[in-house]
This record gives sequence, structure tokens and C-alpha cells, in this order.
Amino acid sequence: MAPPADKPNTPRAPREKHGGRMEPLARLPVFFALAGKKVVVAGGDAPAVWKAELLSAAGAHVDVLAAAPCAEMTELAAEAPGGPVTLVRRGWEAGDLAGAALAICDAQDDAEAARFAEAARAAGVPVNVVDRPAFCDFAFGAIVNRSPLVVGISTDGAAPVFGQAIRAKIEAILPKGFRRWAQAAQDWRASVTALGLSFQARRAFWEAFAVRAMAEPEREPGEGDRRALFDAMEAARATPATGSVVLVGAGPGDPELLTLKAVRALQSAEVVLYDDLVSPQVLDFARREARKMLVGKTGYGPSCKQDDINALMVRFAKEGRRVVRLKGGDPMIFGRAGEEITACRAAGIPVEVVPGISSPQGVAAGLVTSLTHRDHARRLQFVTAHARDGKLPKDLDFKALADPAATTVVYMPRRTLGELVGRLAGAGIDPSVPALAVFSATRPDQVVVSAPLGRLAEEVARAVDEGAKGPCLVLYGHALSEGAGAMALAEAVSASAG
Repeated sequence: MAPPADKPNTPRAPREKHGGRMEPLARLPVFFALAGKKVVVAGGDAPAVWKAELLSAAGAHVDVLAAAPCAEMTELAAEAPGGPVTLVRRGWEAGDLAGAALAICDAQDDAEAARFAEAARAAGVPVNVVDRPAFCDFAFGAIVNRSPLVVGISTDGAAPVFGQAIRAKIEAILPKGFRRWAQAAQDWRASVTALGLSFQARRAFWEAFAVRAMAEPEREPGEGDRRALFDAMEAARATPATGSVVLVGAGPGDPELLTLKAVRALQSAEVVLYDDLVSPQVLDFARREARKMLVGKTGYGPSCKQDDINALMVRFAKEGRRVVRLKGGDPMIFGRAGEEITACRAAGIPVEVVPGISSPQGVAAGLVTSLTHRDHARRLQFVTAHARDGKLPKDLDFKALADPAATTVVYMPRRTLGELVGRLAGAGIDPSVPALAVFSATRPDQVVVSAPLGRLAEEVARAVDEGAKGPCLVLYGHALSEGAGAMALAEAVSASAG
């Protein structure tokens, strides 16, 4: 198999990822502060009632202009949920829009919709025309109300029923007790601001607050919670600000395989140092304002020096930053975590590890194949086929790697696969043992190459020529003769014979 063109260990400087973080938005989600402000609703039928009720609940002073308002609108005016709802029993006029924060119209036809939209814009008032998106400056989405925690959902008018279904889903999983925690946050915010904490300390306070709310969402937050959080912040303010490093496993590629703890670490990070093997979708879970730097290390392409990566972690942490070192798969399996942990400890930097789904786990799950099937495997062993010089490591135990009662996973095998198979044959392995090579495991462009181990190298070379790319993992052992792995192998053997 021909090796990639790039020379191994080509020096590469860390580089920061700028821009391109937000996909295009159909609409900008914003939340208007309407308490005490005038809002105009033109129309008195049922569609206008819901809009008027919503606006009143937000504290607006709602003027409803309708010659003959329906009974529901009259009832709403008598019992408004928040700001007053005033009925003006006539049609709307352009002068009614002066000084309004928003203008809403339940128009009878496109002609009226056009006149209302033109009048509102002339008055400098954002306009919404019910069920006529072509005339709207803003839209009302589906709402999950845990006020002051409010979730808005928009489908850009394309599928309101779909938006309602999503709202119902969120309603089911979002504890109603969050309303009380959100109110507590609103009540305590001024006190937190008065402490004069640094940005990092304030964020740490609210992260600790969120941990409590998530742990006991239905409990009423009380003075004991407030005091405990404030005491922790006072203690933090009395000690010098120090940063930290978290080694986070990003999993094999599919962002849905991230652990909840990994997501929390990414959302609290101020700096993210990530590898080439981390999929872009995983980075979307990081705070948008976090500094993101590619410190890529590839098996045979240009790579950042490990010493440079260590120095970056230590430097940012000494500046008081919360650093996430984001690695593909699990950081403790061929991720050079040991070197990075040693560097942090030598510099006195607190370091912790968040494990990730390893690539072999992702492959086995995707193929619905057990790596430790009790009829075939007594051992599961991981090995790298790539030494510091880019060659097959000289100290591999080929007798152990040829054990017929083991399932073996080989990391970074592409350049040395042919030599590895040859050495295994010399150690007595059966060349017909089932084997798989998986490129870009768990990602949409995943490619699975199946063949008896004796023919795997040539099949992998063919797959690369046909466009297979991304990180490669090789698995072999008789356990792969079960499940979907066996079916993939049978298809590959049949195609080869054909």
C-alpha cells in the first residue's frame, strides 16, 4: 500500500479557528422587553386574541383596534394576564401606530396586510401580520414558558405544527421547577454583580448555580443555596485566579456520542485546543466566544510538536483560562494524554480527564458486533502500528498479537499494515481470520473494508484509491465472525471472488 505523500512529523504551527462558527439563520431569535410599552393589535377575531394575550403576559399595554371584537377578546380585556388590554371599537388608522413598540394585524386580505405593513414601517414600528409571512418583520414562534426562563421555537413559518410538536417535546423534558431557579437567578443577579468579581469568577458562580438547578430542579432554591454559592465565590476571590486544563474525549466522530460531562466542559471552556480527528460538529458544542485552536497531530501528515501543545496548555492556564484539550476518541488511549498530564502537573496546573467513547467502541456499536464474544474472544487488546519514526514499533509482541483467542484493535495502521500482516503470519496467525479496516468511524463518510486478514492490506489500498479517507482503525479476530461484522466480511469475500 502506497504511503501518503506527506512526510511524517512535518512541523506544523498551532492555528486559531476564526469565523465560520454560525450556520445561516432563517430568522434572528430575539426577546423583546415589552413591560409598560404600547403595542397595537389590529383585529378582534380569535387569531388576534392569542397575540394580544401573549403580549399582555409580557407586560405590554395592548391597544386592540376592532369594530366588532369577538367574545374571547372582550373576556381577555376584562381579565388580562399582565399588562392592560384596551379595546378601541373601530378599525385601525395609521396614527394609531405612533409610539408603538410592535404592531400586529389580523388582516382580512393581502391588500389590508400591505396597507398595515406600510403604515407600521413608516412609523418605524416592527410589524407582524398573522399568517402572512411576506408582510412580517418578525414572527411569533412556539413558546415553552418557565418564565423568566423562556424558550422560543421558529420554523420560519414553514411548519408551525412541527414547531408545536417540538415545543411539546421540550415541555415534557424541561422541569417546571426551572421557573423557580430562573427567578432566583434574576433575584440574585444584582448581588453577584455587586461583588465585583472577574468575568471568570462570575461565570464560575453561575456554573455552580446551574449544577445545583440541574441536580434538583423541582426543589425551591432558598437562602441556604444563595449563601453557599456566595461563600464559595468569596473564597475564590480571596485566592489568586488560576486556570485549569481538562482533557476531553470527543469520541470517534459522531457528535451524538459526546458525553454530557464533555458537553459541559466544552460549554465552560475559554480555550479549546483540538485535534484534526475532532469532527467540526463536535466543536459546535463549545462556547461561541471560546478561543479555538487547531493543534492537529496526524499519523503521517503535518503535525504540531507535542512540546508546543504542552506549552500552549500551560500558558493559557497560567493566564487564568479554562482550557479544554479536545481529543478524538478517548484521551487515555493512544492520545498522548500522559505527556500532557505530566506537563500540567510540572507547572502546577490542575488537570482532569473526561473520558470519551473510543473508536473501537464506536465501530463495534455501528456494526452491532461484540468485540468480546465469549465463544471467540478471551482478550481485547489495543496496539499502535506507528512508532515515533513512523514505522512499525520494534517491540511489539507478535505472539500475543497472533493469539486466536483475542480481538485486536490496531491504531494508526495505514503505512505499516502490510508489514504488520506479514509479521503476524510469521507468528503463526491464520490468514483467514476475519478483519476490518474502518475509515472515519461513526461519521457520515465512514467506509468499512472487510476481508480475511491476509488480504486486508490490498483491500485497504484499493479503498484508499477509491476515495476512503480519514482516521483508519483495523480490527481482527474471530469475534468479528458474528453479527453485522460477519455480514460485511461475507459481502467483501463474495465481491472479491466475483
